Amino acid sequence: MAALYELTNDWLRLMELAEDPEVDLEVLDATLEGLDYEIEAKADGYAKGIQELAAEAEKLKKEIDRMTVRKKTIESRIAHLRDNLKHAMELTGKEKFSTLLFGFNIQNNPPSLVIDNPEKIPKKFLIPQPAKPDNAAIKEMLKEKKGNKTPWAHLEVGRSLRIR
Repeated sequence: MAALYELTNDWLRLMELAEDPEVDLEVLDATLEGLDYEIEAKADGYAKGIQELAAEAEKLKKEIDRMTVRKKTIESRIAHLRDNLKHAMELTGKEKFSTLLFGFNIQNNPPSLVIDNPEKIPKKFLIPQPAKPDNAAIKEMLKEKKGNKTPWAHLEVGRSLRIR
């Protein structure tokens, strides 16, 4: 069986022959039928491959989700264990000591900023943000407008393959 690109080229050549008045219609019909079958058979193969890859991608997504949950659980337990150890060290007053395996100490972190009243911040400490279009609102407006077009935006309909 020919490759899909070869079948596509054959189909285009056949369409050129169909426009030629000197080509016998019976020959054209027989060729068309055979080529049509080959493209359909090739499409079935493509669809099977697409389904297998989609199933594999879904399995990977589920595994990623499962591992993400596991990672978050482990990170949460690490934080819990660190907090327990820190709390015990603070309560006992042992904020710095060493064992044979590890050294432990509690230290102050660098100061972190806490904004109490954001509306009272002087302008010189504010970073201006560029305007950003509200795409959902523009799309809705264009859907309601006749012609789906303005001088500055339009709706565009793409095409995609559906396999059922």
